[in-house]
Amino acid sequence: MKIAMASDHGGLQLKNAIKTYLTNLGHTVYDFGTDNGDSCDYPDFGKLAAQAVADGKCESGIVVCTTGIGMSIVANKIKGVRCALCTSVDMAVMTRKHNDANVLALGQKYVTDKLAKLIVDAFLATEFEGGRHAIRVGKIEK
Repeated sequence: MKIAMASDHGGLQLKNAIKTYLTNLGHTVYDFGTDNGDSCDYPDFGKLAAQAVADGKCESGIVVCTTGIGMSIVANKIKGVRCALCTSVDMAVMTRKHNDANVLALGQKYVTDKLAKLIVDAFLATEFEGGRHAIRVGKIEK
């Protein structure tokens, strides 16, 4: 799977851990930055990753900042992106099943590397249910 990733300085460590994990699983990861711990602005990087998903260059995206909130706001500004901030495996499963989320936001301050990997696994493995949920997602897209 092709996965777009981005972080700011506050999410760099978690992004790098997830990137290594996904690469080792055989996924192709496109890293849109940042690549160092210097203070930076998350919108600059989150927008690039979200746009890669919206354009179809990547099937899914993962964005990380300190809380995950800023990155989720940025990603959701891109037409065609449905980004969900998840702090549990159940949230990741439900947002895929019911919202057809295509970008996952994580907060480095709130999830451990171990939990993040479980959340990512659930997010990538769960299929959209469709049905009544497709009607709702259609309304979001309008």
